[in-house]
Amino acid sequence: MAGCGLLPGPLVPPPARSAGAGRGPVRRVGGHRACGHPVRLRPVSSEDAMAADWTHLLHDGLARITNAVPEVNRVVPVTGRPGRHWVGVGRTTFVPVGGGTVTDPSPRKETSMDLNSNKRPDDMERITTPELADAFIAEAVEAVRAQVGDGRVLLALSGGVDSSVVAALLIKAIGRQLVCVHVNHGLMRKGESEQVVEVFRDGFDANLVHVDAADRFLGLLEGVAEPEAKRKIIGNEFINVFAEEAAKLEGIGFLGQGTIYPDILESARGVKAHHNVGGLPEGMDFELVEPVKLLYKDEVRVVGRRLGLPEAMVERQPFPGPGLGVRCLGAITRDRLEALREADAIVREEIEAAGLDIWQYFCVVPDMRATGVRDGRRAFDWPVIIRCVNTVDAMTAEVPELDWPLMKQITARILAEVPGVCRVAYDLTPKPVGTIEWE
Repeated sequence: MAGCGLLPGPLVPPPARSAGAGRGPVRRVGGHRACGHPVRLRPVSSEDAMAADWTHLLHDGLARITNAVPEVNRVVPVTGRPGRHWVGVGRTTFVPVGGGTVTDPSPRKETSMDLNSNKRPDDMERITTPELADAFIAEAVEAVRAQVGDGRVLLALSGGVDSSVVAALLIKAIGRQLVCVHVNHGLMRKGESEQVVEVFRDGFDANLVHVDAADRFLGLLEGVAEPEAKRKIIGNEFINVFAEEAAKLEGIGFLGQGTIYPDILESARGVKAHHNVGGLPEGMDFELVEPVKLLYKDEVRVVGRRLGLPEAMVERQPFPGPGLGVRCLGAITRDRLEALREADAIVREEIEAAGLDIWQYFCVVPDMRATGVRDGRRAFDWPVIIRCVNTVDAMTAEVPELDWPLMKQITARILAEVPGVCRVAYDLTPKPVGTIEWE
């Protein structure tokens, strides 16, 4: 059995045949890492034992393992920690003692990926290679199919890396059972909605619904200054929009989300609430499907490449679910939001034109004004704060030193092209102490 890591060992004599030997399906379990192929399987040990009488771990007690290597056959108890199963051992044949052959060692209804767990397994290997990504994808696909069955999933497709990877993964797992909903909540970056529709509707043939709800969201956010309140309003309204879309469709029972592990950690520690962590209101019938919630951002990108997403989408800068709503600081006004959108587009254009390798770069516009002089007159306008960070996993971040001529070019363009702005500043705060986003 090439590549599965089955350890050599002495023959284990089979126990007396049980009354039900050879009848019915064999329950297949085995140890493996959460995102890799089976590793270091060995005869039953005290660590792996799931019952005092291990002869009943399988339906027949034991399974005869026939290796892909000729002439190597052994009878061993196939065991593992509860909830785990064989992954990627396509050439292994399980022969229950007493008769019957099972050639599919990876049943959909038995999967090691626990979509209900918010704890990343301690032994989960970091996904850094195409092989590890492929193994994760295979396992995630099986877990999603086991969870969803014949049901349909509604997914918020913002076009960011996380939601895009989840969309591609769910399309691979369940195809047209997935309904992608792209909501223009009025808080998107410049030209972003158009790009999302083009990539997924044209490139991935996604079952895509485009909802323009800008006035609806901005109306609810009017006068709301507290960051956590804004996040909750945006998150809850997203759910409401999805509920309305679900009511128009038949069989929607699941809500897909692009939750990743840093979201869970920050929410658990009370650093900040995340739009996709704990945001389901009471009475909501949707069951969450979060296939990448135990992955860090760098892992999500590796998986996205293997799923065939375009490089521009995989390397897209992270964008929070609440969008510009948490970058237009304090109570959102439409004129300040538009100034933020235009300034952000300039920053992205200039840094991309310079060919700099920066993980994330954006602007925030605070709810305050500063004194300036424009056309010989006193101005009392908004400052724009530029935020650039480099990071591997979004848990820590450093601020890059930008070229001074580039900073002057960005500043000149913002002051000349964006109405209502009179100052430009650069945020030098690393994470920690500051978070990447201001709100």
